Order: sequence, then C-alpha cells, then structure tokens
Amino acid sequence: MRVPDGVRKSVNVLLCLAAVVAIGWSGREIWQVWDGRRQIDEACAGLVPAGRVLALSPAGGTITHRVADEGVIEIDGGLDAGSAQDCEIFSTEAGEKDGEERGSRWFFTGAVGVLPAGRPLIADGPLTELVDSYGGPTHPDQPLGGDIAGWVTESDAVVQLPCAEGRLDGRVVKALWARASLQNPGRRFTVDGQVSAHDRDILAETAVITANNLAGRLGCADRLPDAPENVPALPEGPVPAARAEGTCAWYGKAGFARRAGFPDQVVESRTDDRLWDQRCGLVLGASRASALYRAEGSEHHVSRPERLARWFVSLHTYAGENARNLLLTSTDLREDPEPATPGRAGRSTEDPIWWASSVCDGKPQIHTMTISLGYDSIMTSRMEQVFRAYVDDVTNRRHCTDLVFPESSTFRAD
Repeated sequence: MRVPDGVRKSVNVLLCLAAVVAIGWSGREIWQVWDGRRQIDEACAGLVPAGRVLALSPAGGTITHRVADEGVIEIDGGLDAGSAQDCEIFSTEAGEKDGEERGSRWFFTGAVGVLPAGRPLIADGPLTELVDSYGGPTHPDQPLGGDIAGWVTESDAVVQLPCAEGRLDGRVVKALWARASLQNPGRRFTVDGQVSAHDRDILAETAVITANNLAGRLGCADRLPDAPENVPALPEGPVPAARAEGTCAWYGKAGFARRAGFPDQVVESRTDDRLWDQRCGLVLGASRASALYRAEGSEHHVSRPERLARWFVSLHTYAGENARNLLLTSTDLREDPEPATPGRAGRSTEDPIWWASSVCDGKPQIHTMTISLGYDSIMTSRMEQVFRAYVDDVTNRRHCTDLVFPESSTFRAD
C-alpha cells in the first residue's frame, strides 16, 4: 500500500522530533551523570568510587555536595591530626521521596581516617542503649567477612587496613579505615529497619575501594581483597541466651541465664578475630527485670527499669591501635574519663566499668565490662565470674597471653 506523501512527511517530521527529544533527554542524562561524578570526586578527594555511589537507591536526580569547612575530604591538613574526614553527598531524588520541599537531601557519607588517631576512643558507659528501648527493631552490627576486617551496620559499612610503610605529612601511619554510609535512609530506602541487599553490597564495595584508594595515596604496602558479594542481612536481636552462638555463645553454654537476676537475653554478632572492636551484650528481658526489681530493688534503693533492656551488661574487646588510646567514659561531667592502659587492669573510680588487658598476636587488647546504673547496685558482686568467663573466651579463642585482670576487691557496689 502506497503511503501518501503528506502522511509520509508528517511521520518523518514526528520521527525527527522524537529523535531530537531523545538526544536532548539522553544528553541531559549524560550530563547529570558526569556532573554527579564530578561532585563526588570533588567532595571526596577522588577516594570514593563515584560510580558506586551513583548506583545507590537514593542517588537519582541532581547530585550535589556540601560546601563547607566540614563535609569535604582534604587529606593534607585534615588527616594529619588523626581526625576523621568525611564527604557529604546530596540528591534530589532522595529529597523528593522524603518529602523535602527543596527537593534535595543528604543521603551519602564517605569517611576516612588513620591510626593512631588523634582522639581517644570512649568505652561503653552505664547509660549506653544496647537495643531500641522503644520497641523498634535492633540489628546488631555484624562482621563484613571475606577475609576483611570490617563491620556492616543497619546503614553503613566500615573497614580497616594495616598500613605498613605508610606515611602522611612525614608521620608514620600504622592503619587506616574507611566508611560508606546511607545517611538516615528512612522507610523509603530500608527493608525492616536496615538498608536493602542491593545497597548493602554497594556500601561494602564502596568502603573497600575507598580504603584501598587511601592506601595508595599514603604508600601503604597492603590492599584489601574485593568485598564479598551478597552480604547477608543483619539478624534481629536480642535473642534468648540459650540460643547464643556468636560473641555471647560462652554465656549460654555456662548457664548463667538460668540463675536468678542474671541477664536472660543477648545482643551478639558473629565472631571474627580480625576485628578491632567486638561486643557481647547481655540484657534483662522485661519479666526478668521486673522479677529482680520486686525481689531486691527496694533493698538496694534503685528505681524500676521503665524501658526495655534498661538493665544490661556490655562486654567489649578493643584490639590493636584502638586499645592503645581507650578511655573509660564518665557520667560525671566534672570528671575527666580515665585511661584503660594496656598491660594493666582495674575499675573506673566513677562508674561501674571494669577493664582487663592481654596481648593477642603481638597486639594489645583491652577487655571491658560495663554494668548499667541501678543494675550495678544489685549485681556487681556477682559479675566478677561473668567478666572472667568472657575474657577467658576471647583470650582463648585469640590465643592471647599476658592477661591482667582486676582485683576481686574491685567488684563491689559503691
């Protein structure tokens, strides 16, 4: 069938217009991607893989970065003091889906730092919250795996890398770290309180690449292997002590939870001896806490624990450079936090925090136990055996030596 010339001309015109529109649209898309990469590279000093950041779920639309003294990575003059540096990235898609009137929201943070750090690490305090006290989901941080010293949390991934031969502005660097985070992702970009599997894998890959890029800048001899694929979702906690199988497995096996007044639930992660920081949290469920309060609360003049898991014991091990510069937090703002020194052991003079030390694979380790306020008044005298069992589990698993443990006389309620 012959198509009339007039119709043919109209069709050709429409096709040409469609092609022009398509070219214009694709050109705009190409420009947005190019400018997004430029924004990320500029903010993150070329350390953070821009392509991976743009693959995150909230990364659509126009990408911008914070322009300020903070929120931009500057290796020279920033990391030299041992402080962290970060870059903060915004997107219009994240803003629009979150209902922002201005259409742009901070959605990604890339952060880097070197060790030894300029600032000390602060140990858990007696007011730390191990679970969501208002009943929301709690997902304990988990090791990244894949032969990498790293953590995965509800919204970020952080890795650490030894830095043999590394230097920064003439100063020796012993290790470095990198973190990739979705910034307050909210319900639009999470699944059951944590980022999606897609974003979790990208964050892990981003953190590893960032660390390796920083290692190259500093002249470090080592590099991390590729990030593992299909990083598993974080399990929800707490769980009954009898089901403990990770960092709190020793507690369940010892049968402490069957004793009156002792925590009956645990908040734990998988064990990974490469990690510089690992915790076992012991918490009292609502019925266990109420029973203990009725039995001994008035005798010890403590308040009823009104919120979920308000009574707890936090057991923590800090390794390597983190153990060399650790302070015990103080709830008295008039008092300076006290150092937990490798090769020694003791108790905070202000708060219910104890610490022991050991040497594992030639690296110093500090092991701490923090008991929540109120619960310490009732249970301190019974917690020495728990702390010993925890430290024995860690030091045996890591083949540690030179263990120094606090004197029994320090386990008393003040």
